[in-house]
Amino acid sequence: MILPPNCVHLCSRNFSKMHCFRISESLQTEADDDDDVDSSTQLSLKESQVSTDSSKQILKIYDGNDAVKRNQFRLITIPRITKNEEVVEAALRSYYINDDPQDYELQTFTQQALFCDDIINRNDTTEETQPGSVFREAVPEAWIIRAKPRDNEVVKIYPGWLKIGMACVSIRVNKESTTQMVIKEVLPLLGHQLENFQNFKLVEVLMGSKQVQRMVLDDHELILSRFQDIRKTSLRQMNQTRFYIVENNISATRVHLFVGGLPPHLSTDEYTNILRDELSLKTNLVSVSHVYSSQGAVVLEISCFAEAERLYMLAKDTTVNDKPLTAVVIPEVLQTNLPQNCCPLLVFVNPKSGGLKGRALLYSFRKLLNPHQVFELTNGGPLPGFHTFSQIPCFRILVCGGDGTVGWVLGALEEIRHKLACSEPSVAILPLGTGNDLGRVLRWGAGYSGEDPYSILISVDEADDVLMDRWTILLDAQEAIESAENGVLEPEPPKIVQMNNYCGLGIDAELSLGFHHAREEEPDKFNSRFHNKGVYVKVGLQKMSHTRNLHKEIKLQVDQHEVELPNIEGLIFINIPSWGSGADLWGSDNDNRFEKPRIDDGLLEVVGVTGVVHMGQVQGGLRSGIRIAQGSYFRLTLLKPIPVQVDGEPWIQPPGQIIISTAGPKVHMLKKSKQKQKKSGNLKDSRSESMMVNEVGR
Repeated sequence: MILPPNCVHLCSRNFSKMHCFRISESLQTEADDDDDVDSSTQLSLKESQVSTDSSKQILKIYDGNDAVKRNQFRLITIPRITKNEEVVEAALRSYYINDDPQDYELQTFTQQALFCDDIINRNDTTEETQPGSVFREAVPEAWIIRAKPRDNEVVKIYPGWLKIGMACVSIRVNKESTTQMVIKEVLPLLGHQLENFQNFKLVEVLMGSKQVQRMVLDDHELILSRFQDIRKTSLRQMNQTRFYIVENNISATRVHLFVGGLPPHLSTDEYTNILRDELSLKTNLVSVSHVYSSQGAVVLEISCFAEAERLYMLAKDTTVNDKPLTAVVIPEVLQTNLPQNCCPLLVFVNPKSGGLKGRALLYSFRKLLNPHQVFELTNGGPLPGFHTFSQIPCFRILVCGGDGTVGWVLGALEEIRHKLACSEPSVAILPLGTGNDLGRVLRWGAGYSGEDPYSILISVDEADDVLMDRWTILLDAQEAIESAENGVLEPEPPKIVQMNNYCGLGIDAELSLGFHHAREEEPDKFNSRFHNKGVYVKVGLQKMSHTRNLHKEIKLQVDQHEVELPNIEGLIFINIPSWGSGADLWGSDNDNRFEKPRIDDGLLEVVGVTGVVHMGQVQGGLRSGIRIAQGSYFRLTLLKPIPVQVDGEPWIQPPGQIIISTAGPKVHMLKKSKQKQKKSGNLKDSRSESMMVNEVGR
């Protein structure tokens, strides 16, 4: 069940454990430095402090492009009539830069500030902005401090691990100096022969306050140009950067970065172009190793630690087509190192399910298992986990969440199964939602109530493999919608959704829609099953007097035969014998007209309800629904807009056609065994081993 640590390869330099183990950062993120400001409240506080002194003003000072993108600035207070040189000196002092102020100048902060060099204090500027001038009333709110262009510069080169008797050597570089020229000039000063200069490389090392970043410079890179790029990014970064000359080694850097949130259905070249435009992708260091076109995601293989860290941080602050990108550092699993009978467990946890229980389970499973086999669904969805396990020949899945979370994972599995070495992994459920109907059917219970996570793993290990049908629902609305491009009315394109549990039309979907709207208005209150069910009851009471003659608004065909509907308010298609938090909607009475329902029989049961009272009686076990039909292919004709819900996700469906049919192969599920745990002794013996394995994996 544990993914052996010797099968996991992860180049983790430049990345913290939180990044490597995909642990979400806390809501209250730390700034890079205590003096950085990214909140308007702190600015307003300082403004209030100087508001009484009309002779002073506050300026935002950015130290480069990176600070602008992150909106991290520092505040300086200056007199309203101040020389430019004094403002430059104050700005440098705020970043603890002790260089000569004559080497720096200020640039007005505008939207074009990152792409132009329109800097004040130039010799050819107007009289009002010459070095002897002063800041007057029309001072902009923010400034970027920049280094003036230089024709040459002295650089210190540190010998790294080379055993010599000096700390560093200093050489002067100019606009033509390349990395290779610097290496050739430095080696004799360090006592090495020039004949072997190819065995050395120049490494740029950024020693930040939280981590160290390294990047190998290309042999033909212009050193002075590199200095200018670093200073444009951040002046502090230049002060924290050193250059080391080191001997080559044979180890290759290879960082895998999953990037999601891209437009779907594009080619590799198109994704590369998007990332080049949005993230300034360096194609000599980065390549697209895998493309998941349907999901709008790619996996990047990066041969430089600093570039990997830069892309990771930048992607999290980037949007494409108004959709934010997601970035996840993922490990490489060496399937050749797996033991012969190893079947590791891939764990998906939705921390938003079950109140705070999902978050606690996430921590527990990371401790009990290899943390590289536990994935948080709010951080990139199921795809990073499936990609990590794509070459493992045999594995199982545990989904911790509600029925909606289970459907999300099963849908992703269906889309990606053709790329998996184990195309049909079995799926277990730890129910954390409100209804948890699928969890009830598979004996995993009505909801998680604090059981020991270790005992849950034992139950998963001993669970029985069963098959379950999945269904495809085609929604073909006849109502025309206005095109966003030309304003012309066009037919709404058909939509396809997948169904695992049930699909409802009418009053059932209307209650789900009311619950959905209430949760959208106050999402923070919906953190317990008890509260959720209370809201559902409240919505139901509001709909008790409502009447809808659903049988007059829809037509039903089952296996090409017309079916006359009785007088009902709701029509429900059920795939599992549990509905509305455990109710038996079909009932247990024998009926020669229909076969006994099973979750793998390739059939759906069609049931009607007469209203809210009838639904309450079904959930109370007093009645069952009205049996209408049983079949494998259904066509519904909607004559009016009708509420529809599929596995708890509701919406209003316009008039048109709805077709329900089987969705490819059956899915393998894990059903909790009734037998007494046979393997608990062996697993208890290995519990201490798992903890040791976890420590090694870290």
